[in-house]
Amino acid sequence: MSDNTNSTATTRDGTRLSYRLVKGSGQGRIALVHSLAMDKTFWEPTVAALEGFADALLFDCRGHGASDKPSGPYSVELFANDVADLLDYVGWKSAVLAGASMGGCVALAFAAIYPERVEALGLFDTTAWYGEDAPKAWTERADKALAGGMAALVGFQKTRWFSDSFRGANPDVVEKAVGVFLENDLSAYAATCAMLGNADIRAALPHFDFPCRVAVGTEDYATPPDMARYMAENIPGAGFFIMEGVRHFAPLEVPSTIAAHLKELIKAGSRL
Repeated sequence: MSDNTNSTATTRDGTRLSYRLVKGSGQGRIALVHSLAMDKTFWEPTVAALEGFADALLFDCRGHGASDKPSGPYSVELFANDVADLLDYVGWKSAVLAGASMGGCVALAFAAIYPERVEALGLFDTTAWYGEDAPKAWTERADKALAGGMAALVGFQKTRWFSDSFRGANPDVVEKAVGVFLENDLSAYAATCAMLGNADIRAALPHFDFPCRVAVGTEDYATPPDMARYMAENIPGAGFFIMEGVRHFAPLEVPSTIAAHLKELIKAGSRL
């Protein structure tokens, strides 16, 4: 059974987050954090592929979707606190936590601050640090959006999000993602870009002591396999998985593969 009604939770600083709780078999609980400039619908294909295996919490991060869009600055730690407040609101002491791209950075920050609340961790198409030139690169992307609107970035984004073959075979999925992207608030988008440029969660990785899976596409140019490999090598016991021919939006391009990883994390987390 699934509850497709969007609800609202309020964080400690008064920001309202839009969320949806999809009921499953009760075998586990998983909270899913979406990519930059997406919203909770980003995870719908993956949740469908889970086939009710677990209860799933989907939500719009602050600055995104139907959630509030307060002025910045933003930080991954701020977004992590939002996740903690949302878990409190729905009555979850702990959960399997998974994120893609930006969502992975938020999941890492949450795991660093609230390790006792993490049953297992899924990191997809993401990184703990974007590199030395990240602040400059992310500022340039934000400035391009502020100057020309989100539409100025669409061509660049589509080819990074999805492989050539997927774009050709699934124009409906691509256009839905583009539609969500175009609806973004420019100032919130710019604040989130700055957040990612400043994010660095590398120091926390060796301290994680819960099951973890790191997966990345071979064609992911946004967070390349070397970034994923670094995380896996620095998180004790983490599994590292390569997805052949997949680009940056694996939860949309290969949702069944991501769902399979989540099922394994749910099983591993339930044994703790």
